[in-house]
Amino acid sequence: MPETTDAPAAYTPATELDAVHELTVGTLLRTAADQAPNAPALVEGVPDPTARRRWTYAQLLDEAEQAARALLGRFEPGEHVAAWANNIPEWILLEMAAALAGLTLVTVNPALREDELRHVLGQSEAAGVFLVRDYRGTPMADILSHVRADLPHLREAVLFEDWPAFRASGTPTQPLPDVEPGDPAQIQYTSGTTGVPKGAILNHRGITNNARLSYCRTLDMRPGENFVNPMPLFHTAGCVLATLAPIATLGTQVLMPWFDPGLQLALIEQERGVVFGGVPTMLLALLGHPAFPNTDLSSVRYALSGGVPVPPALVRRVEAALGVPMSIIYAQTEASPGITMTRLSDTAHDRAETLGRPLPACEVKIIDPATGGVAARGETGELCTRGYHVMTGYHAMPEQTAEAIDTGAWLHTGDLARMNERGYLTIEGRVKEMIIRGGENIYPREIEHVLLEHPAIADVAVIGIPDPTWGEQVGAFIVLRPGADVVEQDLIDYVRDHLAPHKTPKVWQFVTEFPLTGSGKIRKHVLRDHYLAAH
Repeated sequence: MPETTDAPAAYTPATELDAVHELTVGTLLRTAADQAPNAPALVEGVPDPTARRRWTYAQLLDEAEQAARALLGRFEPGEHVAAWANNIPEWILLEMAAALAGLTLVTVNPALREDELRHVLGQSEAAGVFLVRDYRGTPMADILSHVRADLPHLREAVLFEDWPAFRASGTPTQPLPDVEPGDPAQIQYTSGTTGVPKGAILNHRGITNNARLSYCRTLDMRPGENFVNPMPLFHTAGCVLATLAPIATLGTQVLMPWFDPGLQLALIEQERGVVFGGVPTMLLALLGHPAFPNTDLSSVRYALSGGVPVPPALVRRVEAALGVPMSIIYAQTEASPGITMTRLSDTAHDRAETLGRPLPACEVKIIDPATGGVAARGETGELCTRGYHVMTGYHAMPEQTAEAIDTGAWLHTGDLARMNERGYLTIEGRVKEMIIRGGENIYPREIEHVLLEHPAIADVAVIGIPDPTWGEQVGAFIVLRPGADVVEQDLIDYVRDHLAPHKTPKVWQFVTEFPLTGSGKIRKHVLRDHYLAAH
């Protein structure tokens, strides 16, 4: 319980605890296949309608169980297997199969380069990886071959193009293990104040119930409805919320292979999608696409966004353009991921100006970062949450886990927030320095580490620069070594050789020195303020 204060405390107790069910991903799928075996479950949302593969719930379960038996022919329950690919149906099938086999799925961004892949596969101790041969010009199979010698735990690498043969390799009589709701389901890599990617362990109970109590409940998802999913599957938005929620409601997921605004509009029209969704950058692209005015969007019942702060003007613009209410979810990977959400029935002001109220069974408080005490309503402090949805911890990182989850089982999000007198929340900034660009989490220290290896650079500070389209852009402030001569394009090429493209700084500033604290730390907020004042 929060400590007593003169003003009402910025605290919301967990409600509807009985709404949390003892579920696994496997039981969720089996229940759907039992209740609606012939209902459409998954559609491959490729541009050509005649080429779209489709699965009923019975077919999805059958293929997933076959693949689960094939997995158990190569791995033991409890081991980790990674998915390194764009959005393809086989990714979903692997997710279901790993859950049925009692394996933990490691989700990997297909944009990763060699050093990043080496860290994720190595730190997660992945025993297997399933991948596409290449994606958007990135030779993924070649990259894996370059790092495989540094991955002692990795025994198997399977190309998704060989999925039918892999699925058929299982023994039909192989029994599937009993999987418990508290068992690990996924390891999702996220960022934080350490600058080192950390693998958040999410259990079955957390992800299945979070999908049910956020998307299913708040959006009133209904059986037979089509949900067009543009979000990458390596994110919780893609493989948890947009994948498990349709299963829980006997709906259909229309899986986009990648984000393309024209394709998303076409899929909504052709497949009669009910959601108009994406991070703000995606929504702006959809609204600004030449096809938007002439696309039949009459099937859309609601709009949906999150991942980064959503400008109130964008909420109002979407609602005006579509004539439907919009919901915003505040989420964090470590929370499985949803924490708060605006309801479709909220007022227009609350839908646009707030992050809504805590989801069912999620306890939330705002604390003073300096004292740890509960703040009063209306005061800014760090948002903390507790409940079924909080991750088990970071894989093999006990110190970082203890920093994120305190002894009272509260997850410290690192986000600064306010709770008003009615319990609605707004985000005011971040305690930690993480940059969120178009829904992608970027941690400055990783980029700083790469840039400091460049022979021309003496020191560097990476910060987030506000951007009207992307939410934030990456900004790099550089101090060169005496006599060094380097141009911006050289540094862009250098970063792109080592990191995913979205981590490449967009803003470059060459300075002679940094503003420092008394202890010698760079005052990044001063750099940001000076840059914004000048631009």
